[in-house]
Amino acid sequence: MAKTLTLKNLPDALHARLSAAAKRHRRSLNNEAIVCLEAGLGAEIASVDEELARIRALRDSLGPHIFDPDEIDAFKREGRP
Repeated sequence: MAKTLTLKNLPDALHARLSAAAKRHRRSLNNEAIVCLEAGLGAEIASVDEELARIRALRDSLGPHIFDPDEIDAFKREGRP
């Protein structure tokens, strides 16, 4: 069942951008907001188990590495004044 979307307290700049996009696409403000939300959220949201499996597979693909705390500190400070 469809639900109602109410746009309240939008920052002026965001409202202007959304309004301009709605006008360009010949949509209402609410329809444009829904299209933007769908695009931003992408496809189906993965379950926690699926996301953990993806993260673990990525971690396993990196191979073993022992990080030196001094090396980590140097990376964090790199490029900082």
